[in-house]
Amino acid sequence: MSLHSTRYLCSCSAGVLRNSDGRGLVVRRHFARLASPKEPSPRRKSFYALLLLPAAGAAGYYATLDAQQKRRVRVTGEGIQRFWRSLKIGLTISLDYWWALRGLNDLSPEYAEAIQPCHQRAADRILSGCLENGGLYIKLGQGLVSMNHILPKEYSETLSVLQDKALNRRAHEVEQLLEEDFGVSSKELFRQFDEEPIAAASLAQVHRAVTHNGEEVAVKVQYIDLRDRFSGDIWTCEILLDLIALMHPNFGFKWALQDLKGTLAAELDFEAEARNAERCAQELSHLKYVYVPKVMWNRCSKRVLTMEYIAGCKVNDKDGIKSIGLSLKDVDEKLIKTFAEQIFHTGFVHADPHPGNVLVRKGADDRAQLVLLDHGLYDYLQPQNRVSLCKLWKAIVLNDHVQMKQYAAELGVQEYFMFCCLLAHRKLPFPKEGHKFLPQSRKAFLDLDKAERGKLREQAWESMMAVLKGMPRPMMLILRNINTIRAISRDHGHPVDRYTVMAKSAVRGQLKREGKGVVQFVACLWERVKFDFRLRSDGWRLWLVMTYLRLLTICGRAPDTSALTAQLR
Repeated sequence: MSLHSTRYLCSCSAGVLRNSDGRGLVVRRHFARLASPKEPSPRRKSFYALLLLPAAGAAGYYATLDAQQKRRVRVTGEGIQRFWRSLKIGLTISLDYWWALRGLNDLSPEYAEAIQPCHQRAADRILSGCLENGGLYIKLGQGLVSMNHILPKEYSETLSVLQDKALNRRAHEVEQLLEEDFGVSSKELFRQFDEEPIAAASLAQVHRAVTHNGEEVAVKVQYIDLRDRFSGDIWTCEILLDLIALMHPNFGFKWALQDLKGTLAAELDFEAEARNAERCAQELSHLKYVYVPKVMWNRCSKRVLTMEYIAGCKVNDKDGIKSIGLSLKDVDEKLIKTFAEQIFHTGFVHADPHPGNVLVRKGADDRAQLVLLDHGLYDYLQPQNRVSLCKLWKAIVLNDHVQMKQYAAELGVQEYFMFCCLLAHRKLPFPKEGHKFLPQSRKAFLDLDKAERGKLREQAWESMMAVLKGMPRPMMLILRNINTIRAISRDHGHPVDRYTVMAKSAVRGQLKREGKGVVQFVACLWERVKFDFRLRSDGWRLWLVMTYLRLLTICGRAPDTSALTAQLR
């Protein structure tokens, strides 16, 4: 080692570093200065103070607010998060469809193979967004489920969990809401109150409780921040629908949201829901197989609804229904008759009869009794529109295109054929003169070139949108009701001919309105007899066809026809 190196090490060990010019620098002092940084200048201090002053002022202002005002501030911040989350999901879904399907012929096997994963990814993203955003978004997701006759099955199957998804909130929120509305805690209001909810709707959650009189009740408590966030969430959805309409001009559904805005505002009023429940119970009181829980008015407010607690199976729980000795056929027949009674007779229609809102229990006669829940969403069909609807349904069954066109026009719809297909949810025979743009068969459609098929789809979509926009607004909710009941019947295996049961109810509804005098009564009764005979004869012909197919299979003269007979049934 050189002499210079030795001196260097010795100097470091002594805490002194000597440079070549001979000047010394004490290491300890050097690091001490590094550990004590130079204090900021007065100008920098002023700059930091200006930055912190607004934040400190905002924090001080927030500390002076009461609980409700603090909640509104939090809702505003969370609303911004919901907006960006929804925007991200919407753009991601749109770009995913565009990227995955680019350059593919929409009739090719490659297109069919590529679009199903797209549907599933879109449904998964919508489900995630609905669950994270909650409230209004859950309601919109439930609306998509009820459109399973239009949307791909990936959407309805994935989003079906939203029908009764328990979106638990913090326990103190329920207590805070009860104190705001009643001025007392749950312990003072009830002898027993279960903090864990037994179910949840899109706008509220349900708790089981016992009153001081020993009555077992179900307490529906609205999410505490729902009214505060309602306007912001509606605005977010309107922005998203505007963007969708800009990117996909054929998908303009903002008009539907405007209708939904009014119905949702009504659903936030639980006192109105209580009145709906009592009206429903009164109008269906002659149907002994229908029960509506009683309202406990002394424990109700705009945000709290207390009703009699009823135990039962959900109407889509096939195993549960069978386990208590009830028949799916009996359940379905009563379900269809109940809502046909509302549509064709009273006009006061439950617009949200999804499986979570219909329970089944054993009645006094040991047969099925339906329990109707959640009466927040109703609409009223005016008598003249109700009679037109009765006559339209009868015309659909009789395949009378002249009357179909007439009564659809009375309901404000000019494109009668597509409206009737949508209403009956089945492919109807074309009129003798043909349709103005729809081909008579799938083969005729496939014989068209790609440009003609694209133009035809665009015409069909525009026609469908015209139908939806032209019909009376209550008809939208009635279509939702009809389709929801059809979906439940389908899940049960179609044990009952829904189409025929509703047709008979429609004819009775027409008879009730028009049979005021003796002559009118006899005329309507004769029409009813002829109509019933037509329905029975159609049923007999169908039975003969299915029996013939089964015999051919048994005799080995035809392959297995069980799938075909199931489709006919």
